[in-house]
Amino acid sequence: MEIKGHGTKFGRKKEAAIAALTQRNIEEAAKSVGISPTTLLSWTKVPEFQAAYREARRAAYSQAVARLQQGTTAAATTLLKVMLDQGTPASVRVRAAECIMNHSSRRSRSKTWKHESASWSARRKAPRRDGRREDP
Repeated sequence: MEIKGHGTKFGRKKEAAIAALTQRNIEEAAKSVGISPTTLLSWTKVPEFQAAYREARRAAYSQAVARLQQGTTAAATTLLKVMLDQGTPASVRVRAAECIMNHSSRRSRSKTWKHESASWSARRKAPRRDGRREDP
């Protein structure tokens, strides 16, 4: 499908894709880049536009995750302070302790799983005593 007329440049479509990502709906996204909602809707059917939109979503998601990761040190410090503060209600201190334990054990399980998975994979690729591999 070839788009003709107003907004035929892919750069404008990409701009619209990024705008669509930041707006609440198609109408607001179209308005933010000066096109009609009908035009934007038709662009959403174009593979190039879809690819640009997916890439913009991936980039926005990556930025959001990076932002959250930047706050993990402060979050851990806050949990530890709450857990250790004798003036904090016991139920809140227990919840902070649970949160710390859950996250630390999840991290530990993840490391163990990665190690076991790598070990299993190495064993699977290694030849057996009879010279054959585990999987033919």
